[in-house]
Amino acid sequence: MRGDAGSARGGNPYFFLSYAHTPKHDAGDADPNAWVKKLYDGLCAHIMQMTSLPPGAKAGFLDQGMTVGTKWTDELAQNLARCQVFVPLYSRRYFLSEQCGREWWAFSQREVNQRARHRDTPENAIIPALWVPVEPAQLPQAARDLQFNHAAFGEDYADEGFYGLTKLNYLKDEYERGVYQLAKHIVKVAEATELAEGLVYKDYESLPSAFGSAGHPPTFDISVLACSRSDLPPGRAPDCYGETPGDWNPYHPVSTRPLSEHAADLVRTMDYRVHVGDFENEADRLLGSWPPDSPGLLLLDRWALDSPRRKALMERLCRERRPWISVMIPQHKDDPIPSEWEARLHQLTNEALASRLVEGAGHRSLNGGIRTLDAFGTELQMAVRQAVSFFEAHARTYPPQGQSAPPPRLTGPEDLGRGAPP
Repeated sequence: MRGDAGSARGGNPYFFLSYAHTPKHDAGDADPNAWVKKLYDGLCAHIMQMTSLPPGAKAGFLDQGMTVGTKWTDELAQNLARCQVFVPLYSRRYFLSEQCGREWWAFSQREVNQRARHRDTPENAIIPALWVPVEPAQLPQAARDLQFNHAAFGEDYADEGFYGLTKLNYLKDEYERGVYQLAKHIVKVAEATELAEGLVYKDYESLPSAFGSAGHPPTFDISVLACSRSDLPPGRAPDCYGETPGDWNPYHPVSTRPLSEHAADLVRTMDYRVHVGDFENEADRLLGSWPPDSPGLLLLDRWALDSPRRKALMERLCRERRPWISVMIPQHKDDPIPSEWEARLHQLTNEALASRLVEGAGHRSLNGGIRTLDAFGTELQMAVRQAVSFFEAHARTYPPQGQSAPPPRLTGPEDLGRGAPP
């Protein structure tokens, strides 16, 4: 562990403890969340010993005022954007909480953006902790993907969770061991990842949950319509391209990953299974299915529209009204484009997407208007929401099997006298 990490981090908290508030069984009962505060205090005390944090510095953050139906505070949003490690405190109640799902989602955006900018990160900055054990079948996909070995903090901890260890006196030493091991792991991961600060989200109600929402479609399509290095128009620099359209990286060199991979990671944080493909190869499936199989997102490279074949595919998508496929058109602000080409790309794009200007035709971003990687992530939230909304309006319905029954008939007093059912 580096002794100067605390000062180098500028005073940002090492961890954010995310938990679901337990309501009182009776109005006169003691606060049931006091045990969570005890855990938090223990973690902070250990972290102060393990680091060079100065007096008064924040080792962690715990929101004690957030209850069901209240808005999150500026303090909560700022600490979520600046902490180095996110510690979700698992319980059945936790994964039913929309608030907790939004906290997890907001933190996960920072991890996805870190991967885009640095390709590989040494550690996952989400460290789950057990309040009470949760059956694997009850975990959302985001939690299953972590594959964390809870037994590394002690077999009794893995069996009982922190709540159980606090209530069983003979396991007091195991409780202390678990708190110490968790604190040590928080410091290790925080100093290994050095996660960059994220956006401060204030519009709480608009954020998606990392645990999904009731009834949302399980899968999501992401397709790419882009050039490859072998078929670039004359004068187009090859820096953003690879061997296949899927290698397209319009935010190079800020991003080190193909845009389709980055978009897939962002969509997965909303609890979807994601399929990524080449739009040219999958056009028959994406445009031919009716009703649609899943909502989708098309990442459009404007330079690809210089090809008559690709332009025709784009026009077909818009003409045949597939609003559940949102269209995003990124163009990095530092991408040098000759003025004559800019005018041509603008015209090609407007011609291909002209029918998307009417209401209900589906999402389309401004013509080359997504200028930064952060702006792409922000617009992607809206593009996914609209794709899902249109998908749900057009998706196949499955009525109950069997012969339909006639609608019930209202009866009056005279029917009762003739033996009609009451």
